[in-house]
Amino acid sequence: MAGKIIANERGIALLVTLAVTAILIVASLEMNRRMRTAVFSAAAARDRITLLQMASAGIHAAQAILVQDKNNSDSDSLQEDWADPDKISVVLQDMPLKEGTVKVAISDELGKIQANSLVKFPQGRDFNEPQRLLWDRFLRSFVAGNEDLEETEPETIINSLKDWLDSGDDEAITGLSGAESDYYRDLDPPYACRNGPLPHISELALVNGMTPELFEGSGQIPGISSYTTVYGMTAAAGSAFTYEGKININTADLPVLAALLPFGEEGLAEAIYEYRQEVSDEVYIHDLAKPNWYKDVPGLSDVKIDPDLITTSSDIFRIESVAKLNKMKMTITAVIKREKSAQTGKWGCKVLHWQAE
Repeated sequence: MAGKIIANERGIALLVTLAVTAILIVASLEMNRRMRTAVFSAAAARDRITLLQMASAGIHAAQAILVQDKNNSDSDSLQEDWADPDKISVVLQDMPLKEGTVKVAISDELGKIQANSLVKFPQGRDFNEPQRLLWDRFLRSFVAGNEDLEETEPETIINSLKDWLDSGDDEAITGLSGAESDYYRDLDPPYACRNGPLPHISELALVNGMTPELFEGSGQIPGISSYTTVYGMTAAAGSAFTYEGKININTADLPVLAALLPFGEEGLAEAIYEYRQEVSDEVYIHDLAKPNWYKDVPGLSDVKIDPDLITTSSDIFRIESVAKLNKMKMTITAVIKREKSAQTGKWGCKVLHWQAE
């Protein structure tokens, strides 16, 4: 009898020991998991901070390139260093990176159609007629031959955009196809008309007549959001502002070049585009300093682009800096404006928009 009790006690002790051991193993594994998670989280946080600094450094390097360019030339074109990925890479090589990579791309924001210039500011009431004609050519050319956009009505979009921008919300809509706040309040969900300049290009998608296919694009075809911008505000008298809407013909993409040309001459846009890029012995051969250089392009000597629509200089640029480190990536997009300091007389860059993702 005594032997059975002793045996039972030993069995219980063994079970207790096994249970305690199992608990200790589970606790150890859980502690190990938590420690590894903490280490990985700390490493990821460290890498995110490092990526932010790397991408920010790329933005600052791009600003330095743009300031140097402004000091060297009053005109801006795709022939310059800021538009050359290889030359930007050479500048980035001077960054003291122990590991990881940074790539930077710079584009001219004023090579796009400035949506806010459709209306004459600071009054903010009437059409800017050259811009209205530009938008008409732009949309009709964009829609032509695209089955996804065959029901798009350019006049509706133009009139509705004018109503969205102008300050006359209590007056009659523009033409027969415009839209003021009453129209938008009846939608589901409802929203109000801006009655002022667009703060972000995404708001253009809210305008009556604008479809996702037209704004964002479809398939491999980009939408008009790729060729339009909300930037370009300049000072007017006193504290007022305006949007001149002049497009840099040296940097504009094909759809914008086509819209600048008179009706029936859209096909000459490609000739302008190629003329800007012609080189001999790796040196650009055409001078693009004056806005009317396009008349030297074969076939365009008798063509006239409205001088109120074009320029050859820009001071607003979009910079995209992409940093990669340990299989992680961070992209910073900044829109900057080159400005001359009133105190020092030196050029610098003012950040208009900054987004990290």
